[in-house]
This record gives sequence, C-alpha cells and structure tokens, in this order.
Amino acid sequence: MTNTQKNTQKNTQKNTQKNTQKNTQKNTQPDAQRDPGRKTLSVLISGASVAGPALAHWLHRHGFEATIVERAPALRDGGYAVDFRGDAHLAVLRRMGLLDAVRRARTGVGSMSYVNAAGKPVAKLPADLFAGDVEILRGDLARILYDETSPYTEYLFGDSVTSLTEDAHGVSVTFERGAPRRFDLVVGADGLHSTTRRLAFGPEEDFVRHLGVYCAIFTTANHLGLDHTGHAYRTANRMVAMYSARHNAEAKAVFYFGSQDLDVDRRDVARQQALLSEKFAGGGWQSDRLLNDMRHAPDFYFDSVSQVRMDSWSRGRVALLGDAAYCPSSLSGMGSGLALVGAYVLAGELAAAGGDHTVAFARYEREMRAYAEGCQKMGDGVAGFMVPGSRFAAAALNRYFKLLPYLPGKNMAARIARRTAENITLREYPAA
Repeated sequence: MTNTQKNTQKNTQKNTQKNTQKNTQKNTQPDAQRDPGRKTLSVLISGASVAGPALAHWLHRHGFEATIVERAPALRDGGYAVDFRGDAHLAVLRRMGLLDAVRRARTGVGSMSYVNAAGKPVAKLPADLFAGDVEILRGDLARILYDETSPYTEYLFGDSVTSLTEDAHGVSVTFERGAPRRFDLVVGADGLHSTTRRLAFGPEEDFVRHLGVYCAIFTTANHLGLDHTGHAYRTANRMVAMYSARHNAEAKAVFYFGSQDLDVDRRDVARQQALLSEKFAGGGWQSDRLLNDMRHAPDFYFDSVSQVRMDSWSRGRVALLGDAAYCPSSLSGMGSGLALVGAYVLAGELAAAGGDHTVAFARYEREMRAYAEGCQKMGDGVAGFMVPGSRFAAAALNRYFKLLPYLPGKNMAARIARRTAENITLREYPAA
C-alpha cells in the first residue's frame, strides 16, 4: 500500500468516526423521537463512488438527511478515466459548484493511437470522442465528491446492507457489522452488482445483461513516456491499452477480451489475474510487461462489460440510481454523467414532491427513462469495435480509423455521443 493510499484510508476512517459519533444518536431513533415538531426525510444510500455522494449533495441542498454505507474500508482509488460531455453533464457539475474542481483534476488526455506489435501508430482516435469535454479519473472524482459531502453526510465505511424490511412509516435496515437502523427511504447507488437491487428486486441475473466482453484495469508506471495520450494494441478478440494519468506521473493499463459469461468470483483477485495471464501472455506489444506490473498494482479491477435493464427503478420506499438501475456499460462513455444527472433529478423530484416518495419516484423515472435508454444504446455494438472477433476484422478497423480523419463523417461518432449526452432538459428544483 502506498503512502498516499495509507493517508487516504487514515483520513477517511478518521472522518467516518467523527461523522458516525455525531450522527449515530439522532439516526438510530425514529424520526418522531428525534424531532417531534419537524419531519426531516432520512435517506440511506448504499455506495460511496459517484452516484451516492452526488445524491447526498443534492439531498442536503434540499434539506434532507443522507447516510452513505460503503462496503470498502475507505474511498476506492483507481478505476477508469470517466468523461463528461455536453450541456447537461456540465450544467449539473456547475450547479453543484464542482466544475472548476473537476477541471483542475482533469486528465488532459487527448487523442488515442492504435499501434502495431512494434508500437508504431497505425491509426488515431480523436480526442473529442475519447475524452469528451472534461475527463477525470474515477478515483479523483470520488475524492472530490467525498470532500464536498463529508461535512454534512454520515459515511459508514467497511459495512454493507444485509436486509431491508419496509412498513408504512419507513425501512428497517440491518447491516453486516453495524447495529440495525431505521430510515424513511433507501437508495441503491452500489453499482452493477448492487446488493440493494438484489435485496429489494431479486437476483442479479434477472437484470444484468452481459455484452460479451471482460475488462481489467490498474495503475502502472508511465514507462512509455506517454504525454497526455494513450496507445492501444488490438488483435483478434483482445485489446490492451495504456494512457497517461495524473499529469503523466503514472499510467492506466487496460485489458479487454471477448468471452461468454465466466464463473469467476468478483473478489478472487488471484483467479482473475491468472485468467488475464492465460488470455494475454505472449500476446505482443506491452502485454507481458503489463501482466508483470499487474501483480504489484494496488488497485487491480476486473469485471464484465454489462448493462442493467429494469422495468422499474423503485419498489416501495427503495429506489435505484446510476449503474445499479441503468448501467449503460463501461464502453459507452456515459455512465458517470448519467449517474450525476440521475442524482440531480431524483433529489429534485423528492424536494418537489415534499418528500412523498410515491410521487417522486414515478416522476424520477418519467424524467430519466428515455435519457437512460439512449445512453445505453451507446453501449450496444461497441464491444465489436473494442475486441473484433478475428484478425481480419481488427485489421479492417485499424484501416478505418486510419482513414477516419479524411472521411466526410469523421466527427459523426463524437456528434452522436454529444447529442445523446445532451438529450434531456434539466428541470429547476426549489432549494431548501
């Protein structure tokens, strides 16, 4: 564990203890006992990545109380670079007062080059398609959101929800480690493999749609000397890539490979890394060096590329947000922007409905459904471009991208992505 990670975990745990001590007494009692003359909506949010803290921000803005529970012992560092594009994404960040902070932490990565086995560029992906208007590492975004919300939000790290029991007045929640609690509402913002969704709606396989691709990502040294750019090497059914991060001081290594659904424990890192080695060992370019780096990476992540499809995002007093409800896939480039917009709308509709969840949840779905489905369409078909099924297809795609700057529709993909990201009219919601 690096010194930065140790300090992050230490500071996070310190703030968690402070917030827990401050809030436990008022949150373990029923609302009527806390303040007989005033009803303050209490919301438990599962997940402390992007969607959950964003929702906590807006709930606070509207005068509600939020508690966030997160399975990890501290904020999760690492992960993808995520991008925001278009007026809707940037407007939400601006209204949160965080756009400048996000811009200061941006990766600044421009175009992405496809290379051959010798590392020679053979095609280039333009920056506006690859990085949007502003791109930031997911871990840096999570830190910005945490620093913004921790003064007024109770964070419970190292714990998770084990049961939800709803009645006419609220939800009784049990935790893996903490004492049982009562909340008015529960929101699952706990990602693709949402525990909240499983407890309230049913098993994961009923809602998660595998797109035929797996991905691994981790931090490594910038040994290629990448200067705000990235390189990718694509062969049949596989792609390995690197792009610079944190002002070129480090890099992210990314592996994609095509596969049917695999029976791999999400927490078995050793098995995941062994599987990746089986797929990429001797695969050319930087594959072997990055596989060696992988074994020492502090933030290794492995998962399927999947979507979440649901007929409804709420059930009684429980609602879902972000990837837990409508994951568009990590290949769409829309997930984080969609999560921020969803948090803004969900909190705003709760405020507009005076805390009436039956009204607010229905309006939240009405405002977000078409937008979310449009973002999910961006993820459909992308898998074939990332990991083409044959060497012929891979070579054909490289030739296409090489010719792309000279084609009449060279900016079409970027325009479609921007139009999709902007395809929602944000309502103005009253602030408390």
